[in-house]
Amino acid sequence: MSLHADALSVLGGWRAPDPAEEELRRRYVAHLRARPDGMWRSSYPDHLTAGTLVLDATGERVLLNLHRKAQRWFHFGGHAEEGDPTLAAVALREAHEESGLTDLDFHPDPVQLDLHTVPFCGERGDVHHLDVRYVAAARPGAEAVVSDESLAVRWWPVGDLPDLEPEMHTLIGRARALLG
Repeated sequence: MSLHADALSVLGGWRAPDPAEEELRRRYVAHLRARPDGMWRSSYPDHLTAGTLVLDATGERVLLNLHRKAQRWFHFGGHAEEGDPTLAAVALREAHEESGLTDLDFHPDPVQLDLHTVPFCGERGDVHHLDVRYVAAARPGAEAVVSDESLAVRWWPVGDLPDLEPEMHTLIGRARALLG
């Protein structure tokens, strides 16, 4: 099965937790049906991305990266690359690359969908990332490292988070409920 077919299957069968994400799910599925390149940066102005929110084993701390371009704290994520076999594999690879953590307890089903505009992602102007978000738990004692894509990587207590986008709080809540 191709990455495109996997993404279409995953999103076609995913149960959205609310009407807004159901609307996004339908948009993602329609996008993939209309665009054979819908997983790739070549798909303009929309393409799928995937990412992973990492919690510690207790669910009391969340690992976030200070994104180099956006200069905001986010989960780990990004674009599909050649050789990624599944949508979940994209999300897990991004978590490994951006956090340095290779031993994660990864939940195989999406937890959240988010559509966001990225100014000048590439040379054609603004794009829409149709983001599919997963969750993973780090092993006790896991120590993250900063990648080239981040200014910093830090464990944050869930009760003392930095300024985050509202959907990040939703993602953290869902992740804690799922892994707790």
